Amino acid sequence: METSSTPPTGFVMRFRQLADSLLASVQSRLELFSVELQEEKSRLIQTCIWLGALAFSASMALVFCSLTLVYLFWENARLPVLAGLGLFYAVALLIIAMLFRRFLERQPTPFSATLHEI
Repeated sequence: METSSTPPTGFVMRFRQLADSLLASVQSRLELFSVELQEEKSRLIQTCIWLGALAFSASMALVFCSLTLVYLFWENARLPVLAGLGLFYAVALLIIAMLFRRFLERQPTPFSATLHEI
C-alpha cells in the first residue's frame, strides 16, 4: 500500500484557501478592535482628567467668590446676596448640563470602524 504525498487539489485546496482568508479577515478585525479599544481608553482617561481639573478649579473659584460677596454685604444685604448666588449657580448648572449633553452627543460612536468593517 502506497500512499501518495501529492498536494491536495480541487475542493480541498479551495476550502483551505477560504479558511485562510477567513482567518486573516478575523485577525485584521481583531487588531482593529484592539486599536480602537486603546483609543477609547485613552480618550476616556483624558476626559476624566479634564473634568476633574475643571470641577476642582470651578468649585474653588465659586467658593472664594461667594465668600467674598457674602463678606462684603454681611451687614446690609446678606440674604439677597445669598439668594442671588443660589439662583446664579442653579442657572449655571442647567447651562453646563445642557452643554455637556451636547458634547456627549457629538462624540463619535465607539468602535465605529470595527462596526463598519463587520
